[in-house]
Amino acid sequence: MNTSSPTPAPAVIHLVDDDPSVLRSLLRVLASEGLPSRGHASAEEFLASSNPADAGCLVLDIGLPALNGLDLQSHARSIDPELPVIFLTGRLDVSTSVQAMKAGAVDFLTKPVDLPVFIKTLREALEKRARTLLTRRDLARLSAREAEVLAGVARGQLNKQIADDLGISEKTVKVHRANGLIKLGVHSVADLVTLAPSTSPAFNAKR
Repeated sequence: MNTSSPTPAPAVIHLVDDDPSVLRSLLRVLASEGLPSRGHASAEEFLASSNPADAGCLVLDIGLPALNGLDLQSHARSIDPELPVIFLTGRLDVSTSVQAMKAGAVDFLTKPVDLPVFIKTLREALEKRARTLLTRRDLARLSAREAEVLAGVARGQLNKQIADDLGISEKTVKVHRANGLIKLGVHSVADLVTLAPSTSPAFNAKR
């Protein structure tokens, strides 16, 4: 994988909780850890001031008034399906936690939250988010044909099969394949396949 790409600016963690004392406490903790963050008293307040696609991570109280945590998760991930979401709750509700995790939540933590676990979970989510943003940036550099060729490679197709599908020569496939891998900063098919879950939709969108 390419390790020389510049890392995006630190992403902002957005905390949404209707308990002011919880917000103040967590914002202080995140500030002490050097993690940029903003607090919001409701889902509506967050949506009025921020674009979910620009967030580094969402930390949501499950029992928000009006638009609750699950509703906000659904709305935010409809805008950005790969946005990491971490839930906080005052009581463990197994069915709700299962619903949240099935909808793509990173974790479901109970209050008072174990701070080392919370920070570790956040840092892992932010690292994954940064990799996703770098991949999106690199994908935007691909030509439509390079994207089509690499989509075939990620599916395990041989150069000849890709050439037949696209109606181009095998030599042309090799050129687009090599150029595309360079732009993505990957050095093998195995690296490309590792990216496949996030890259395949973007490949197909260029077709």
